Amino acid sequence: MQPTLVILAAGMASRYGSMKQTQSFGPSGETIMDYSIYDAIRAGFGKVVFIIREDFAENFKATFEPKLQGKIATDYVYQKMDSYIGDRQVPGDRTKPWGTAHAVLCCKEQVKENFAVINADDYYGRDAFQKAYDFLTTECNDRTWAIIGYELKRTLSENGSVSRGVCEVDEQQNLVSINERTKIYRNEEGKITYEDEGGLHEVSEDSSVSMNFWGFAPNVFDITEAQFHEFLDANMSNPKSEFFIPIVADKYSKDGKGVIKVIPTQSQWFGVTYKEDAPSVQQSINNLIESGEYPQNLWA
Repeated sequence: MQPTLVILAAGMASRYGSMKQTQSFGPSGETIMDYSIYDAIRAGFGKVVFIIREDFAENFKATFEPKLQGKIATDYVYQKMDSYIGDRQVPGDRTKPWGTAHAVLCCKEQVKENFAVINADDYYGRDAFQKAYDFLTTECNDRTWAIIGYELKRTLSENGSVSRGVCEVDEQQNLVSINERTKIYRNEEGKITYEDEGGLHEVSEDSSVSMNFWGFAPNVFDITEAQFHEFLDANMSNPKSEFFIPIVADKYSKDGKGVIKVIPTQSQWFGVTYKEDAPSVQQSINNLIESGEYPQNLWA
């Protein structure tokens, strides 16, 4: 069975200040997401599932359905605050969605095959999708999941610091832990550093980082649901608490349920963390078109 691509597109785009998921960057009005879907189709994925907000659905479908029709199967999932919370009540002061792991859990009824998860607003590159497809069709099972690992130097922004999950891996290239590093940037000496309470720390350019590109077997849903209920019991009263995919992955490997392979890619990541990133994203896409990686009009 062909694997499915799940796209996390329900984000509020708070830092960027607009619905960056549907902003045009390509010469024919393509979004960053269009390039991911195009690369996924080239690699062999059979379906794309969009996780979106219900109030945004009509607008969203009008953008994507006409161009994807006949090219790949599509489905839509709404991340609702009361989904999979059991008999609990959503607190009145809760406005924030429950986080990326809850978003994935909302796909439980629609996705029955091995699948990849990506962010809507990140460009991942053709190599990453090919490697994800190869993993999902040959190695992925209940005891083996994966994350695509990017070289840190390929994921920075020129317009400010970024937060990255730096992967610690063992000799078998399996994930040991993901350490969230905030305020990562290239300093005046050209070295990559991050800041925390303890001050400034240098980090290797070739460090493997997570850009939220995962490969899962369907058993992730039951595992996530059980963990989500534990998370709710502990965090229900905190309106800012979020249940992220790395929390699920970390517990899965630490509990001995299985391993998470870190699959390296040479792809150059880019995305829109800051408004000022938009022109360089546009330039990066133009460069890829000029080099023959993509046609002028993706869906013509």
